[in-house]
Parts: sequence; structure tokens; C-alpha cells
Amino acid sequence: MTQNNPSLLERSSRLWRLDDAPTENPNEGPVALLRSMCALALQHKTKLILCTAVGIGLAAFHAHSLPRIYTATATLLLEPRRATLASGQDGSGAQNLDLNRADSELQIIRSERLLSAVFDSLHLETSAELGPQPPRMLDLVVSNVRRILSEPGTGTGTGAVTSETGKRARPDGVAAASNIAPPATDARQAAFQNFAQRLDVRRVGQSYVMEISYSSSDPVLAARVANAAVSGYILQAVSFKAEMAQAGTEVLQWRLDALAAQVDAATDAMEQGKLPAIPTPDGDARIIGAALPPLSPSAPRASLITALGGVLGLLAGFSMIALSLALDRKVRNAKDLVRDTGIPCLGTLPDAASRANYRRGSYSRRTSLVVNLPGSAYAVAIRDLRTSIEIACSAIRNERGIVIAVAGWEAGNGVSTLCLSLAQFISRSGRHTTLFNAETGQIDLIDDGPDALPTTSLADALVADMRPEQVIFGNGRGDDDGIAVLPIHSANALTNLYVDFRDRRVARVVEAARARGDVLLGLPPVGDSTDAQALAIHADAVLIVASAGRTTTEQVNDTLQQLRRSGANVIGTVINRAKA
Repeated sequence: MTQNNPSLLERSSRLWRLDDAPTENPNEGPVALLRSMCALALQHKTKLILCTAVGIGLAAFHAHSLPRIYTATATLLLEPRRATLASGQDGSGAQNLDLNRADSELQIIRSERLLSAVFDSLHLETSAELGPQPPRMLDLVVSNVRRILSEPGTGTGTGAVTSETGKRARPDGVAAASNIAPPATDARQAAFQNFAQRLDVRRVGQSYVMEISYSSSDPVLAARVANAAVSGYILQAVSFKAEMAQAGTEVLQWRLDALAAQVDAATDAMEQGKLPAIPTPDGDARIIGAALPPLSPSAPRASLITALGGVLGLLAGFSMIALSLALDRKVRNAKDLVRDTGIPCLGTLPDAASRANYRRGSYSRRTSLVVNLPGSAYAVAIRDLRTSIEIACSAIRNERGIVIAVAGWEAGNGVSTLCLSLAQFISRSGRHTTLFNAETGQIDLIDDGPDALPTTSLADALVADMRPEQVIFGNGRGDDDGIAVLPIHSANALTNLYVDFRDRRVARVVEAARARGDVLLGLPPVGDSTDAQALAIHADAVLIVASAGRTTTEQVNDTLQQLRRSGANVIGTVINRAKA
């Protein structure tokens, strides 16, 4: 059968619980997926809101825990000028600046020579933010794990013996003396590398404007470094021209003095982290924007990190929901249950236990919500379920009545409560009802007054070989209840062990009860014993009860297979204790 041997496609659809896209209109595939996601979001809106809130909270905490970074930017315009000789003639002709020349100047600013000059002039080697940083928590954890693994006795520790020399190896992390670099050199190199990573030089589009930016936790230091980089570039250009002028044979003294003054001004500016105090026309560049200490940090971008955290939290929520749906095989709604079992779902009942608190042994405990709260959602659901059963059993309905059996995979699925509610609803419709109840500990309708007759059980009747008219049924508290109750199992465990409910005498008792009206069989759990299968063959129709959020689809399918194997007529399922 198809239910017993589902194909791979059916198993995949059951695993992910996604609706199949309509085949008549393939263009509705994305729309159907979007609708399914929207419905899923509305169904699990609490989880999604919680995950999004957690993501936003963690991202905001992370953003505010990061150090504030300030970025200062100085702007430079490349303007090559003509070199003027003593005679007033051009020495080298006009220096045309093209895009390739602009790219070359960009690489000059990024060169290690210029950056080293700026780094040394500002004495950044002793800067705390460029030096070694304290180890992070993750680094501490990794180092501790390595230290534990390297302890003697583990085979990888300091006491390990090398395979080539047979001598004990040095401890981990200790190199040979010849390979150890001077600590001062290593510290300066690490600080310079960190400094170079913080400095950024770029062209503005395809123009000749250069932007030199530096990022630091100190806004004043960021401005000083950006201005020093500009001054260093001008110093390099002016120094080159001064050297060329001194090497020339026809150079006036005023020209040398002007170049020397520009060199001194650029040198002082680079050392102080400022711009040259005098004009530097021979620098082939014009400063159009000095770097000022920024008023607000440029990083971290708290709002962007927080928004990204919210998006990641939302995606994580959807992932958790998809994973839970993939792994959750519990019954949730009628649509999924019909798809997974292949039989109709005749009703969905809300949780009756949450409507009121019933004290054990009281009269209100012995009556159903159908009587106490006739306008409740539970009573309406029972009425709809009874109508669905009548429609499903219309072909077998006769003048005597019908026998309906209700079964579940395990105890606690609400089989007794459902049978009681149906019995009281049918009895108040003018038909006598006989209830064979297997879970007597859950609901007890037997009158325990002083004049009550002792009630036998179906198992006791079989062992004692009673005739149907000798079986004593329990009654409700009032004579107008119209419900006769007979426990299925005996109080004696040995009697329940040896009784066989496939006996024809069971059929005669059930037929005698059918002659008075409708009969309800509250079967014992199918997963605990085979009594449910033996009793189900005496019913005209069988209902399978699945508890929402507790019973799995595999348990429902196993119940269906076992009942059908015994020859029972299963007409549908019922979801009990569903959430509103």
C-alpha cells in the first residue's frame, strides 16, 4: 500500500512539511513559497521575535564593547610646476601630469620609505595601540589547551624524544638561539606593520586629488599622522629638487635658499605632525585640506552592526524553525496529518483540561464540558466531530445503531474524555449510549452511591461466562443521562492476562448494547497490548486519536497499520488537545 511504502518524494515532503507548488501554473512557485514563509512566520512569530531581539541585543552589546576608532583625512592636489633656472628659461620643459603619473605618485605615498620616515619622526614605535595587544579570551583558551596537551606523559609534550637524534626535544614554543630575532627589532617591525595597515591612501575618482587617511583610537593622533604623511610627501619632493639644484652649475643662491627653507619647513611639519608653515610650491602638490581631529568615531558603526545582528537573528530564527520542523514528527494540524497518513481528519478538539479545574471524584468531574459549557469551543468541536462521524458512517447506519471505537497509540491521548463527551452528546440527542471504557482511572461515570449495584467488567463477564442480560452496566448520576458504562478490563490482573477479547461472547455483549442504541468503545492503547486490535473488530468504524504536540505521525501510522491488519474499519483521525 502507498501508506506503508512511501516513495522518496513523499518522504521528502513529509520531512520538510512544505506545500507542493501548483502544477497548473508554474509561475506561482515563488509566490506559493513566499506565502508559506509568511504563514510560517505568523505561526512562529514569538520565536522569530525572540531570536531577532536576541540578535539585536548581542549585536548592540558587541558594537558598544568595541573600541572607538577615529579617522582623520588630509587632502592633497597634485600640481607639478616648471623648474626655473637662473636665466629664467625652462630647464626640463613642462611636466605634464597624466593618469599614469598620478598612479605613480600614489605608490610613492604608499612606499615604505615615506611611511618609515613618518613613523620615525612621530616616534610611533612607543605607541601603545601599535604595540602588542593583550591576548583575547579565545587565544587564552587555545594556549591553555596546547599547554595541557604538551604536558609530559601525553606523547606530545616537552619530554618527547626526537626520532633522529634520540635527545630530548626543546619545549614547545622555544626555538633555537640562532633563530631568535632581537626583541626590539620584532617589536618595531610589528608596530610598523600595524601602522601601515591603519594608513590609507586613495585617489578621488579619476582626478588628481589624493586623500590620506589614518585611523586611531586617539583623534589627535589620527590628525597628526595624516598631516605628517602629507608633509613627508612634500619633503620628499622638495628634497629631490634641492639635490638637483645643488648639483646644477647655473643655480642662483636665492633658489637654493628657497628650496632649503621649504625642506626645513616640511621636515619640522612632519616631525610635529602638522602641515608646512610656509608655502611649498616646489612640492608639485597643493594642500587643499588639512587633517583635523575628528569629532565622532568612524568605527564601529553601531547602527549597522545592530541592524545586521537583527537580520542574522531573524535568519537564525527561520533556520531554527526549519530545523525543528524537519526533526519534529509530532502532530500539529489536520492538514499535515492527512498528508502523512492518507486518511481524513474528522475533527480537531481544543484542550478540554484547560477549561476548568475538575476535582477528582466530584460530580463535575464525572460530567463533560458538553454539559457544563455547551457554548464552548470544545462543545462545538464535539458536535462537528459527531456530524463528521455520522456522514462517514451513513452507509452502515441502521435502525439499531452503530458501534464506534476510539483508539490511540499510548495512554494519555484523551481517548476516555473523547468517548465520554461523544456519549453525553449522543445521549442528549435522544439516543441511548453504551460506553465500554478501558481507562477507568481517567473518567469514572459509575454511580458510587449507597444504592448502586456492583458493576462487572467485560473481562469478568467473559471469565464468568455471563449472558449479555446478566452483565451489569453502571449508570450516570441521574436516570436521564441515558449512558450505560462498562469497564473493559478487570481489577484482577490475572483476569486481564488470560482473557481473549476476540471471543464471540464479546460480540454478543456488544450486539446487546447495540440493540439499545449507539455503542462507543474506548479502546486500550494500541502500543501497549493487542487488546485494542482484538476489540476493534467488533466495531463498525474506528477513530484514531492523536494528541497535538505529543503523538508523532509514525505512531499514528503504526496504529493505522495494526488496526487494519486486524481487519478494523478505520474511517479517520481526530486531533485532541490542539492549541487555540
